[in-house]
Amino acid sequence: MGFACAPCHDGVVQKKVALTGGIASGKSTVADLLAERGAVIIDSGVLAREVVEPGTAGLALIEERFGRDVLRLDGSLDRARLGAIVFADADARADLNAIVHPRVRRLATERRLIASASDPDAVVIDVIPLLVETGQADRFDTVIVVDAPEVAQLERLMARNGLSETDAAARLAAQATRAQRLAAATHVVDNTGGLTELAASVDDLWGQLTRE
Repeated sequence: MGFACAPCHDGVVQKKVALTGGIASGKSTVADLLAERGAVIIDSGVLAREVVEPGTAGLALIEERFGRDVLRLDGSLDRARLGAIVFADADARADLNAIVHPRVRRLATERRLIASASDPDAVVIDVIPLLVETGQADRFDTVIVVDAPEVAQLERLMARNGLSETDAAARLAAQATRAQRLAAATHVVDNTGGLTELAASVDDLWGQLTRE
């Protein structure tokens, strides 16, 4: 694995850390728990919204590729309508990724540099849902995978997003397999239990990250 640590103070290098997991695996909950413990979280999901806000080049390219129908009346992106298109069409999904992902990576790099400059000892964690799918795992020294059985992901996704089982299964199928994500992991957080168990796992993980 090709590591590229960020420069730090006193000749020490700051490890690059990524957090990933399948849809509805609990990534956001784990990221929130890590933030409570002192981590600086750079969430690519949040950045992905920023790079397609009204007036951005990203949104203009999406409109050009997918048409005006994927925009709301106020000019903002209709994520549900766009999602219905890209999760049913691999080529459309690839086109969307080609628009959004490079912009998100540039913004994430900027935010990481700002966080490191502000506190060279900070544990900065990039939350990247499609880390494996986009071939970015080798860019990080540490890869945290939030893991849950696919049946649990399916149930959570249906409950959270109000999707049918067919639509939820299609979204799971559009991502890397559980085995592919686990193969990229240096740390695994098991999210099959409740919040108490998850918090205890994150405590253990935080101890490892701060020691490293």
